[in-house]
Amino acid sequence: MVNTALLVLVVLTLVVWLVQEAIGRRQQHWRIAQQIEHGAAVLPDTGAEPLWSAWSYKVLIALWILWVVLVVRLKDGDFALVLVLLTLLTGVIAALDRWGFERARKSAAMNLHGANAAFVAERPIAEYSRSFFPVLAVVLILRSFVVEPFQIPSSSMVPTLEVGDYILVNKFSYGLRVPVLKTKILDVGKPQRGDVVVFYPPHKKNVYFIKRLVGLPGDHIQYRHKVLYINGDKAEQTFLARLLPMQGTELASEKLGPVEHNIHKQMDSYNEIADNVDVVVEPGHYFFMGDNRDNSADSRFWGQVPEQEIVGKAFAVWMHWESLSIPSFDRVGKIH
Repeated sequence: MVNTALLVLVVLTLVVWLVQEAIGRRQQHWRIAQQIEHGAAVLPDTGAEPLWSAWSYKVLIALWILWVVLVVRLKDGDFALVLVLLTLLTGVIAALDRWGFERARKSAAMNLHGANAAFVAERPIAEYSRSFFPVLAVVLILRSFVVEPFQIPSSSMVPTLEVGDYILVNKFSYGLRVPVLKTKILDVGKPQRGDVVVFYPPHKKNVYFIKRLVGLPGDHIQYRHKVLYINGDKAEQTFLARLLPMQGTELASEKLGPVEHNIHKQMDSYNEIADNVDVVVEPGHYFFMGDNRDNSADSRFWGQVPEQEIVGKAFAVWMHWESLSIPSFDRVGKIH
């Protein structure tokens, strides 16, 4: 539904601009030529935007309002589509104007013997597209292939990540993918056990999740009595503290290969699904769990994540900012 609405907006925006340039400008040229042919004076404002465009701008304003509304309501994956479509739209308009309509305007001005220099000037829509296209293109490249910022919306990764943390995700760690299509075009590396990873879960294709990778393809994963077992080997845990006033919550450290990180465990609770896991990870899939083990919706509930749904590796916190508070930089640092 959202994708269809975005495509309709792109087509409408492009059509309105094309009609203005192809029809509105031609009508304007014809009016000026008629004035010159009949010996009439060409008024100073004759070369300004044609009258037809007066209401076309109103249409464009309405379209841009719809763009803004959609962006505000979009989920993470849909925003990537918006960025791609806007980049393509501004690029197409800028290219058509640069190698098509601009030449036509200059040719028309020469035929009119310089009757009005404003007729040759760039029109606002094309001018804005030429300005925005390189900016959008750079943002698209950086966001798709280099690094992308995210905000932590839930407590599933406490104590490693807190609600309101703003993190950076390396999009290059696991290979380059085509935006939106998710097709890998360059294989750089593979996800490693213990990585904190951003991905699309199988039950919500357009919403980013962030969890810790505990199971690689082929691994036998078991989770019993708040302890993780990988291929029959117990993931070493060290008790650190009992957290008050939540007396049932323990803070512990856990080792996943070379990675050591902290976790929360709710010792006085039991969930039949979350606390009784015995599964083999399928080829090309990965198994994720939150560090806040008893307050995390993860692979224990909705299953394994296909490799093509992985977005990138979270590597740093660059700001902490909760709603109705002042931004803080006390948590800035590397993610372990």
